[in-house]
Amino acid sequence: MADLFPELDQAPAISASNATPRPLADRLRPTALANVTGQEHLLAEGMPLRLMVDTASVSSMVLWGPPGCGKTTLARIVAENSGLHFEQLSAIFAGVKDLKTIFDAARIRRQNGVQTLLFVDEIHRFMKSQQDAFLPVVEDGTIVLIGATTENPSFELNAALLSRCQVLVLKRLNDEALETLLQRAEAEEARALPLDNKARDLLKTMADGDGRYVLSMAEQVFRQPGEMDADALMTLVQRRAPLYDKKDDGHYNLISALHKSVRGSDPDAALYW
Repeated sequence: MADLFPELDQAPAISASNATPRPLADRLRPTALANVTGQEHLLAEGMPLRLMVDTASVSSMVLWGPPGCGKTTLARIVAENSGLHFEQLSAIFAGVKDLKTIFDAARIRRQNGVQTLLFVDEIHRFMKSQQDAFLPVVEDGTIVLIGATTENPSFELNAALLSRCQVLVLKRLNDEALETLLQRAEAEEARALPLDNKARDLLKTMADGDGRYVLSMAEQVFRQPGEMDADALMTLVQRRAPLYDKKDDGHYNLISALHKSVRGSDPDAALYW
């Protein structure tokens, strides 16, 4: 039978030079603790994550924090320095069958003297019945588990699993950390961001402590032909919706912000929240 799509066979291969460039946030992802911005309460001398990296002794943990605060980056750095076999999956796409495959392979490695570190992104997306699968392999040391979540683990994770993991809370990045990221972006692009001082400050405010967001917006700004003021930046970015988690702490944080705005007789802030 004749080939129905002969043109597909003749399509040129995509070379590395023609591939879509990686996003700026991914290109700037730190590979060592010395390059991580923020999270000093975990990374300073003698603090939990710093000790794990310095001693190459990793225990099961849950990294809880808002988007863009460095959970995945820190998990990768810890894994790189642990000397353990590294596996990674996302609870958005994986199921118990995928876990079983990883656990079976980890048991074989353990018999050969190699322990496995498993990083699970968005671990709260596993149902609590699925989370039960982790219990025996974490308990007997077959797996060292690092779970990352934006949700309160007390609500979303099994109590039995939490009792076997250390919960480390990551904070939103402050303006100083966001400024460091912007300076790294400028060094990567070999030019200054085309923003005046007010617009630069506004960009950090709109990021709301999210390092990935500030770098994504910086990447958009770099594509603009001329310098932008605050109004032009607002037109480009529009308005970012406040991070809202109706079941957890964010719900009460937003209510508190609204109440304080009303109490402070600030109508603009009250309307914002």
